[in-house]
Amino acid sequence: MTENLAVPTASAITRLSPAKINLFLHITGKRADGYHDLQTVFRLLDWGDYLHFSVIGNAVIQTSDIELDANKLCHQLLVLTGAETITTSLEDNLIFKATRALLAAALALDALPEQLPPVHITLDKQLPMGAGLGGGSSNAATTMLVLNEVWQLNLTRDTLIEIGTKVGADVPIFIFGQDAIAMGIGEQLTAIDLPDQQYLLLTPNAHVNTAKLFTHPKLSRDIAPLSIQTIQNQSHHYFQNLLVPYQNVFTPVVTSLAPAVKAALHYLQGLETQALGTARMTGSGSAVFLPLDASVVDNKALLAKWVEEAPCAGYVVGSFQDNI
Repeated sequence: MTENLAVPTASAITRLSPAKINLFLHITGKRADGYHDLQTVFRLLDWGDYLHFSVIGNAVIQTSDIELDANKLCHQLLVLTGAETITTSLEDNLIFKATRALLAAALALDALPEQLPPVHITLDKQLPMGAGLGGGSSNAATTMLVLNEVWQLNLTRDTLIEIGTKVGADVPIFIFGQDAIAMGIGEQLTAIDLPDQQYLLLTPNAHVNTAKLFTHPKLSRDIAPLSIQTIQNQSHHYFQNLLVPYQNVFTPVVTSLAPAVKAALHYLQGLETQALGTARMTGSGSAVFLPLDASVVDNKALLAKWVEEAPCAGYVVGSFQDNI
């Protein structure tokens, strides 16, 4: 990291780094590269972390120095604060990895300006880690989108998605920036138009290693694949309620391994008749959520009671809007 950098300028960009939930999550098979093919519908939320970007003073880095590689450039161009409790090393943080991948791609495409200003990123972390809400991946995607603008790299969204896939499987959906049907390892995205929705979301203090889950003998890995058209036409099977054949294949495994997740999901299931929705888990856990019918959304006292009585931290959140 460059020493003696100036204090960030007053002008700054602040962006919501939104959470996501999976309305369902299927594994349809194992790929030759060892990864698994998935099918899911990603829903972005109006709740998440915040990232603050400031160009640092009048300093510039000469990128024309042929000895500079992406890793060295990243250390010279990025100052990151607010992530100290997430990773002990800067290079292990997804924000750093996303910046490095962005610079490497720009170098390879000869899209890097001759001079770039260092940028100070401050992470205001709100999302719990290991909750299946995509917090780190969202941070990475938001970083790539903003730095692409600040540094005037002019890389297309499709190019950024391609770069993001190498950073993490969930990064592409946050670059895509809207609700989507996802296939492959999550990088094959098709936009889907869903009605606005409110959710009661719980974040139990539990974490099960994702690699362990993928090798669990009771995990269903051969769900029959559905066409994009079918998923689009059957949104009433997974939007408010979760009807056959839609499911989250990780739920029975995670609830068997993590009592706190089982308790949180059980609590939400007890509210289903009032909320008129089906409780479920997002991703590979640990967060669980309950879609709320419009008839209960305006009952603030009832929602506050549900949050207060929950067995873990709870939030009432909504679907993502571009203008928030």
